[in-house]
Amino acid sequence: MIVLVAKYHCKPGKGDEVQQYLNDMKPLVEEYEKGCPIYYANRSQDNPDLFLLYEQYVDQAALEGHRETPHFQEIIEGKIIPLLEKREREIFNLVE
Repeated sequence: MIVLVAKYHCKPGKGDEVQQYLNDMKPLVEEYEKGCPIYYANRSQDNPDLFLLYEQYVDQAALEGHRETPHFQEIIEGKIIPLLEKREREIFNLVE
């Protein structure tokens, strides 16, 4: 199991737009990416322009495949990233 944790720091005032795009993304991941059983987007209570994404992938191939999907390219790369000041990502392996 591989976990990806990402923080999206939006440009000021862009949080609502990013949230809508993340809402558009979730059902596409659920429908087309069986290698991603958990895909959660969370919005900060203190800063409406800060998001934390928590994603689980069954293996490295599923994680790499996620980045190649049309919905990732269109929504994340094409719509969300231009609205961000900064994006932080960390990848973790399950401790067994």
